[in-house]
Amino acid sequence: MNRIALLEDHERMAALVSRALATAGIETDVYGTLSQATTGLAQIRYPALVLDRNLPDGDGLQLVRQLRARRIDTPCLMLTARDALHDRIDGLEAGADDYLPKPFSMEELVARVRALMRRAPQQQSLAPEHGDLRIDPMESRMVCAAESISLSSAELQLMLVLVRAAGARLCC
Repeated sequence: MNRIALLEDHERMAALVSRALATAGIETDVYGTLSQATTGLAQIRYPALVLDRNLPDGDGLQLVRQLRARRIDTPCLMLTARDALHDRIDGLEAGADDYLPKPFSMEELVARVRALMRRAPQQQSLAPEHGDLRIDPMESRMVCAAESISLSSAELQLMLVLVRAAGARLCC
């Protein structure tokens, strides 16, 4: 898949980055808030994410921490104006794979995104399915046919392992 997620709240910056990546053959889905990105990531597993830190509803590092806590190892590049050494260290320690401070070269951004995509993990569904059984980890729910039940944390982890082992496929 040559489509990544871009979490950037400044429309002009998002358009510039999207255009540079499109020129390199990489399409983007742009999200302007953490909430929008969380919703989008629950539906699509991207080979790489590019995230800003300063967002209207929080810090992009929150999303990286959530992904890593769920053992989702999608490569993440932090693209932000926060360029102090401690900010870069915080980003990398939170689970980001790369950190590029603004201003930056579009050519360098494209090269870094390509590098992240080369080492993208095996695609694993965020909402695995098997037959008519679907697990929704974002809501801690299991859906089978028309029935839906809440799962405890332990039940959720167990069901994710079992359904993925049974041959899960990507749920869009």
